[in-house]
Amino acid sequence: MATPSTPPYGAPAPRAPRVSATELATMSAQGRRIAMLTAYDASFAGVAERAGVDVLLVGDSLGMVVQGHATTLPVTLEQMLYHTRCVVAGCSRPMVIADLPFGTFQGRADDAYAAGVAALQAGAQMVKVEGGAWMAPTVEYLVRRGVPVCGHVGLTPQSVHALGGFRVQGKTDAAAQALLADAGALAAAGCALLVVECVPRALGARLTAEAGIPVIGIGAGPDCSGQVLVVYDALGIQPGRPARFVRNFLTGHDAIEAALAAYVAAVRDGSFPGPEHCF
Repeated sequence: MATPSTPPYGAPAPRAPRVSATELATMSAQGRRIAMLTAYDASFAGVAERAGVDVLLVGDSLGMVVQGHATTLPVTLEQMLYHTRCVVAGCSRPMVIADLPFGTFQGRADDAYAAGVAALQAGAQMVKVEGGAWMAPTVEYLVRRGVPVCGHVGLTPQSVHALGGFRVQGKTDAAAQALLADAGALAAAGCALLVVECVPRALGARLTAEAGIPVIGIGAGPDCSGQVLVVYDALGIQPGRPARFVRNFLTGHDAIEAALAAYVAAVRDGSFPGPEHCF
């Protein structure tokens, strides 16, 4: 007869719980840096898990690195849900965050909620939305209804045409103050996490100090609560010149898992990003 601590015959062994928003907040409060990578399929999700990654972002960056588009804008919700299910199937420990793609959340809040529910039903633990303070009412609407949200400010790729290209944000005092206000509004609305992309190092540090929630940087300097890279960038797989904030962790390693473990270690000890990766 099975004991309470033993799974009944034929039942799968219990899995360790996935990394939670509470765990990420504790890591940030204790000064333990969070390692995040993008993932789009089960195989890379499994390798990243074994390498010690805390969070996997199913990014709409798949539109560029997987589908070959010039921007993330053509990605559909159905495609995001498919890749989310693939990533969830390939790992058991990392938190999985799904991007809500362009056009699914910028309008009516109930449309954003429907997209968020679909992402969670596909297995994600959180959704990511791009935008500043104007997104705060939608964030609050989602969070109140049980959809955890990660915000994204700075360079927001879904707004690439409005921003005039992939440019560093927050370079002037006025622009920096606007980003600080955006971060504060999103945190107050209930965001559990905030991605900050392509801002000067000093602004990344200030956003992290003032946001009150964990801040994950990409091109935002080493003073953030953690870092994220597109997994292909971290492995030196890009069609042209890599962005300034990118480092090829496959250099000096003979296996992808070893390279991703080196990325995790460099994030943890603060050696990545280095001065050469900052704006």
